Amino acid sequence: MAKQKSKDKTGSSTIALNKRARHEYHIDEHYEAGIALQGWEVKSLRAGRINLGDAYAIVKGREIFLFGASIVPLISASTHVVADDRRTRKLLLHREEIDKLIGAIERKGYTLIPLALYWKNNRAKVDLGVARGKQEHDKRDTEKERDWNREKQRVMRAKNRAA
Repeated sequence: MAKQKSKDKTGSSTIALNKRARHEYHIDEHYEAGIALQGWEVKSLRAGRINLGDAYAIVKGREIFLFGASIVPLISASTHVVADDRRTRKLLLHREEIDKLIGAIERKGYTLIPLALYWKNNRAKVDLGVARGKQEHDKRDTEKERDWNREKQRVMRAKNRAA
């Protein structure tokens, strides 16, 4: 008897996170975009062989592309294909979303950063963030705030245990 795969209720699971993005940028908006992949790339994603650390999205002729994401090919999956692990991949969005993003990039100076890559109903989706770069003092403020919140949690837990 075959084992049944356990799935959560939404049918989505995270493939990769870009942890550095939240440290380097202020994220103002989120967009969910599909991504055009080749067969060997899907197999590599299922194996979790992706790096979003240096990735960002660029605009070319009213279309948006993911640039700099590295999907390392599996040796067994790409024997007949010449695999380019850092190729530019097209992001799939609605026209009005693309127009909004192009306006934000060109007029306001924002950057499009992939925050996460995940499965949703057996399709690969990218959580795309509209972001502004952080200055060095902003990064320090974020760290101080995170430490302060952690300390508050410790104090609250200690008070609850004592009561």
